[in-house]
Amino acid sequence: MTRRHHGFALLGAVVALIVALSAALYLVVAPDDGASAATGSPGGGGHGASAAPVSAGTWIGSWAAAPVGGEPGTGTDGLAGRSVRNVVHTSASGTSARVTLSNLYGQSALTLTHASVALAAGHDTAAAAPGTMRRLTFGGAVSVVIPAGGQAVSDAVALRVPRAADVLVTTYSPTASGPVTYHPRARQISYVAAGDRTEDAGAAAYTGQTPYWRYVTALDVLSDDSAGTVVAFGDSLTDGITSTTGANRRWTDVFAGRLRGGGLRYGVVNEGISGNQVLADGVGRPAVNESGVGRFGRDVLSRPDVKVVVVDLGVNDILRNPALADPDAVVAGLRTLVRAAHGHGIRVVGATLMPFQGHAGWTPARERVREEINERIRSGRVYDAVTDFDKALRDPYAPDRLRPYYDSGDHLHPNDAGFAKMAESIDLPGLGSGGSAAL
Repeated sequence: MTRRHHGFALLGAVVALIVALSAALYLVVAPDDGASAATGSPGGGGHGASAAPVSAGTWIGSWAAAPVGGEPGTGTDGLAGRSVRNVVHTSASGTSARVTLSNLYGQSALTLTHASVALAAGHDTAAAAPGTMRRLTFGGAVSVVIPAGGQAVSDAVALRVPRAADVLVTTYSPTASGPVTYHPRARQISYVAAGDRTEDAGAAAYTGQTPYWRYVTALDVLSDDSAGTVVAFGDSLTDGITSTTGANRRWTDVFAGRLRGGGLRYGVVNEGISGNQVLADGVGRPAVNESGVGRFGRDVLSRPDVKVVVVDLGVNDILRNPALADPDAVVAGLRTLVRAAHGHGIRVVGATLMPFQGHAGWTPARERVREEINERIRSGRVYDAVTDFDKALRDPYAPDRLRPYYDSGDHLHPNDAGFAKMAESIDLPGLGSGGSAAL
């Protein structure tokens, strides 16, 4: 063989090695806080594994929920020996799916030996639609170890996910690991079974129910016709704390329907946390209910193909401050979010703060702070565009109160009609290109 032929043979061997290494490194993992990463455990795909081949399209967010804290009562054993079947509701369709699982608030490594995704057979059920059960893998392995503080993103699986559909995301851990990272105000019933029932298509084993989402923080889909992802970033008003459980009537759900009806193909993901503030963290390390400024990178900038973020934060900075909140500080915090979004080419639509007279925390001084913040928001010096939730839901005869028709009864949170009104008040053309705020 000539020296030239030897060279071609060597080059071919190098290329083959690179391809093999690339396949082995397909595991997509990242820490929630930039400090740790997950590793896949050995194991084959086995029956039911269906990693999706590379195909055309763009990954967008179809559903998401922010991790809030460690679930009370799970600090020692976590949910060892139980299958957790989360029910999540999609906002966008796609031909493949991938799931993000979080151990942000765990104090030890979380070992998941099996995980799956499937379309739900109907409303309010743990049963999977026939033929839709898919085993999740992580770098080709059926199990994954997620370090404390970390998260793992599954391999893509071939699954045609419709819009406005319930999807089942199921995990099983055989070993003690806690606390369980969870989102407590899901407004959705999910399910629990004893033993490894990850790939059970039926619902018989899922006799336990829970109002929480556990471990799962995102469902992304591969779409060939999407305009990108819209992130809703806020507090309990975005979380939908007073919406009807299981009915998907948060303002974000109604807004996703408006977009579909208007032919705008965005995925809408809800990163609301009840009680969230712009500036202040909760207790603990990592902080429970981390501040908006602190979690913006994780819950907005890390989502796929984000084009727009709708921000509705600030009421809790007013209500939960033992002294009088400083409107300058709150607005400065909001502008910090806007600058971070602009650094990633993301447009920011901001909401005015809705009235809350009649709530136990209302005082005339706090009302003046709310009005001052709203005046600055309306001036165009905070956000790229403004949605006036205050104007849309306030009582025209008593503008420091919610209109009774929209009031859930606590004089702070809307009812289903109020959430629908919030969604209807967002200007759809405002989501597109336009000028940036003069910060």
